[in-house]
Amino acid sequence: MDTATHITMGIAIGGLATLDPVVQQDTTLFTAVMVGAIIGSHAPDFDTILKLRNNAVYIRHHRGITHSIPAVVFWGIAVASIIYLFVPAVNFLHLWLWTFLAVILHVFVDIFNAYGTQAYRPFSRKWVAHGFISTFDPYIFSLHIIGIIAWILGANPGYTWLLIYFVIVLYYIKRFIDKREIVKIIHENFDGVVQIATSPTSKQNIWRVALTTDSHYYVGRVGDGHITIEDRFLRISVPDNELIRTAKQDKNISAFLSFSPIYRWEIIEYDDFSEVRFIDLRYRSEDGHYPFIAIVQIDDNMRLMNSYTGWIFSEEKLQSKLKIDSGMI
Repeated sequence: MDTATHITMGIAIGGLATLDPVVQQDTTLFTAVMVGAIIGSHAPDFDTILKLRNNAVYIRHHRGITHSIPAVVFWGIAVASIIYLFVPAVNFLHLWLWTFLAVILHVFVDIFNAYGTQAYRPFSRKWVAHGFISTFDPYIFSLHIIGIIAWILGANPGYTWLLIYFVIVLYYIKRFIDKREIVKIIHENFDGVVQIATSPTSKQNIWRVALTTDSHYYVGRVGDGHITIEDRFLRISVPDNELIRTAKQDKNISAFLSFSPIYRWEIIEYDDFSEVRFIDLRYRSEDGHYPFIAIVQIDDNMRLMNSYTGWIFSEEKLQSKLKIDSGMI
């Protein structure tokens, strides 16, 4: 989920903590729990600092090891312990339990959007992305804002958040059923379906889909039970040649391929170098552009020249990222 939603979830955990008799009786502990829940609800995303290095490192590790089972345990203990240093008189067990719950909730809700996490590490490096809740879901965020306002106005925080989270659970079930129907429709209309990636939009009845069949990649939308195909690409295997093998050695290409499940590729040859592009098909914009890509330029001697991976919305911006003189192209 997005940062704002994670923070409001931390506040919600703090409110739920008021149902704990030990927290009820100790205002200092309540304050510590609230701080721990808010920090813990965001802690797994501290890996955003990896952007300061480069996009390849960020893409390869964001929602990776920091969202793993060992990391969840670490974040809960670390955040609670740091807070405990400042208020050693509070009950550490209850401080840790509520902080730990906030961390668990963060990782848990992240597995339901299209980006996903490597939540099963170290047992599996597979990306878990169920794709039926948006990274920013206005309904979930609005319910949290309603809960915060109700709390400010004097509503019992514990029972208020229990009610709100009951509604959110029902919403998750509804979105799961929606996705299951979409998958059913796709299988009814396409033969040889290998893989399906779904992503809900802000409109409840509109979903983005990208799918792989035995022969093609399809990108489109599903609305009110009807599929609209916006793009279709032949499914051509990535060639096993020296150029591609060299490209895969590049850190940006390697990071992209470790993350993206549905993509197409293209090779563009210039006078003295070749350009290899990989394009993620899950993120088609309204104007038909695919902004999440990886690109590498390799000279005729098979030496890596420049590369980039990330979100790019224009060719001009891409070239500035690559830092290539326009006269070379």
